[in-house]
Amino acid sequence: MNFGDIFLSELMGTGMLLLLGCGVVANVVLAKAKGFNGGFLMINFGWGIAVFAGVYVAYKSGAHINPAVTFGLLASGIDQYAGGVDVNAANTLAYLLGQFSGAFLGGVLAWAAYKDHFDDVESEQPNKLAVFSTGPAIRNTVSNLTTEIIGTFVLVFVILAFGATPSGLGPLAVALLVVGIGASLGGPTGYAINPARDLGPRVAHAVLPIKNKGTSDWGYSWVPVVGPIIGGVLAGLVGNLVNYV
Repeated sequence: MNFGDIFLSELMGTGMLLLLGCGVVANVVLAKAKGFNGGFLMINFGWGIAVFAGVYVAYKSGAHINPAVTFGLLASGIDQYAGGVDVNAANTLAYLLGQFSGAFLGGVLAWAAYKDHFDDVESEQPNKLAVFSTGPAIRNTVSNLTTEIIGTFVLVFVILAFGATPSGLGPLAVALLVVGIGASLGGPTGYAINPARDLGPRVAHAVLPIKNKGTSDWGYSWVPVVGPIIGGVLAGLVGNLVNYV
């Protein structure tokens, strides 16, 4: 695939991921939405389905839809990934641009779908940011960073294991993995496990005309970017060590 094809595939896949992912959070946390107070498990399953859809949409580019996966594959030393796309520096730029652009677009579309609920005075200010980006339950930089590293390591390492398994279940397997990570490790930070998933919509929150939206919490914003990249790279290195690539 050429640069433009990779960019477009990742943009569309990541956009679908964030539209559905931010959408399920909006449904649960914004007042008067039909799914209001649906609970954390509803969010977990919604994100799993979002990943399922995003992977299918971006299948032509191997469906990274996550910079942590892209960096993990680079660290693993693999030459080609799903779809036969070369893993190299030039293609990495196309992946990253597509992922962050798609994540921003998905956040914007989720806002458009729930605009009346964002404007409603009963929707609380912190919940508006929660639709777009993650935040810690207990703010502790070292602990929050550690949680994101561990969660993303699990994501990328198991994805590499899927690739080494002939029966692998493709998008369904990755979707169920994300549900499991959310249910098991999502409590402390809201499990970004994807730098684009957090940063793209956070930028959307900052620039969109959302009533009474409050701060975009830029002081925390680096944690769900740096943590997942570290976790992804570590998973790629360990995956290579145990011959998963």
